[in-house]
Amino acid sequence: MWEQHEIQKQLGIINGKEAPDLIIQHATYLHSIFKKWVTGNIWIQGDRIVYAGGRMPAMTEGAEIIDATGKKIVPGYIEPHVHPFQLYNPETFADYAGILGTTTFLSDNLTFFLLLGNERAFKLISQLNELPFSFYWWARFDSQTVLQNEREVFNLEAIAEWLKRDDVLMGGELTGWPRLMNGDPEMTASVNAAKKAGKKIEGHFPGASERTLARMKLLGADGDHEAMTADEVESRLLQGYAATLRHSSIRPDLPDLLKGIIDKELDVFDHLMMTTDGSTPSFHIDGVMDKCIQVALDGGVEPIDAYLMASYNVARYYGVDDLHGVIATGRYATLNFLEDERNPVPTDVLSKGKWLKRENASTEPFKQVDWSLVSEFVPDFDLDEKDFDFNDAVGIEMVNDVITKPYEVSLDLSVEELSSEHDESFLMLIDRHGKWRVNTVIKGFANHVQGLASSYSNTGDIILIGKDKNEMLLAFREMKRMKGGMVLVEDGEIAASIPLPIGGGLSAERMEVLIDQEVALKQALADRGYKHGDAVYTFLFLQSTHLPYIRATQVGLYHVMKNEVIIPATER
Repeated sequence: MWEQHEIQKQLGIINGKEAPDLIIQHATYLHSIFKKWVTGNIWIQGDRIVYAGGRMPAMTEGAEIIDATGKKIVPGYIEPHVHPFQLYNPETFADYAGILGTTTFLSDNLTFFLLLGNERAFKLISQLNELPFSFYWWARFDSQTVLQNEREVFNLEAIAEWLKRDDVLMGGELTGWPRLMNGDPEMTASVNAAKKAGKKIEGHFPGASERTLARMKLLGADGDHEAMTADEVESRLLQGYAATLRHSSIRPDLPDLLKGIIDKELDVFDHLMMTTDGSTPSFHIDGVMDKCIQVALDGGVEPIDAYLMASYNVARYYGVDDLHGVIATGRYATLNFLEDERNPVPTDVLSKGKWLKRENASTEPFKQVDWSLVSEFVPDFDLDEKDFDFNDAVGIEMVNDVITKPYEVSLDLSVEELSSEHDESFLMLIDRHGKWRVNTVIKGFANHVQGLASSYSNTGDIILIGKDKNEMLLAFREMKRMKGGMVLVEDGEIAASIPLPIGGGLSAERMEVLIDQEVALKQALADRGYKHGDAVYTFLFLQSTHLPYIRATQVGLYHVMKNEVIIPATER
């Protein structure tokens, strides 16, 4: 972690032979182990705390000295369950989060794993590691959909390369847990490899019974973030799970979970964590982990417990508390300065010894990653009249923004345009390379969307939705011209769009710009009849077979509960 010459310099500071880079005097800081506020001085050299306690260094010449009188200092916040590809990219999301005090991510590797391969993924991670921010990762074992080449992509050799990395702390999340429970050899081998490598295994068990939780614990699961009630939190803790409480754009459960835990008088806050679980950009208008901490404070959680749920509890569980979550000797110099312990938005943020924010003003934005390592999204095919052939009797009906069920289509699908008197629309899933397509009908999306195209999806394949085949084609062509994005077309004009030039799935814009674009697109969809919670998640989960009941996948229209293809994909 630190080279020997760096450690010798740090020792020289302790021995009074050298001055530290930064001294924080009169610091009132949260000591995570004692669970109380202590007062002292913090010495920092480079990115490391050299000392925290009552003393001042013998040598101070040349050091930056800050008087922290009147401030409360807490460890940098840790987001333990990040999907850093929800339109934003890992760098821009980290930049935005860091200013608000979230300085460490434990991130999903799915997009990197599917679209880049390990060599390029690791090159990008090396660039992210140069930022004054801490990135850790998961290793996925399945695609959470049905791929045409699932077993080729998710093979143990490729997964094992991730598990060997020190910055990979977790295996999972186990969206494909039924495969593990049914003895699937590939999934079993991946979980066993992760356990042997000392990684935690994160479950994905919404609504799981006590019996299922017990079985999955025996099979290797360590934690779960899918509890939707306080009773479900309690059942996970009873089975020995680590419980991460979710507050996301599609499951904003945290207030009710915390109220239930307090009402039950469960003294378990030392064993709880919190997450925003891959929320879409606009959900973060009012924060990242600072938002979760504020919910906890407003819900009656004691301030120290609220801060530790977003720092030390995470670091201790994942075995990185020697670096994170404690303001003490030897840890990263990652500190949030607060005006008041009941306001978790910091006035100043120090991350790995670098200032991200001073006196409520951000410093220079992150700009480290060369995103040209991600191949451009440049489909070399067009669509024609034959591609818009819809003739199957089974469609997808939306129950909410992410849950779907099959329904019987009774419309005349040979027409060029469907009526706006009902909420049924044409739906196409098209291979990003143009090799196949899946045509069906979606009910419950909207009444007045003429044409919408998205290269943002679970697998990076292309989704088209609309009432009008010609407008859908225009949206597709505009999305191609943009080299990826989400495009809403009406009467031959662009009504709203989000450019996603990084591989067709990620924005290159700062979060503030992306939030405005997302809000505009969602409002345009709402104006045209979309009535569910989060349209972006509708596109992301349209293929996702970890949710019921019917999905459009690379192999065709797929019934999740029956584990069968209802309508196969059509080769082009």
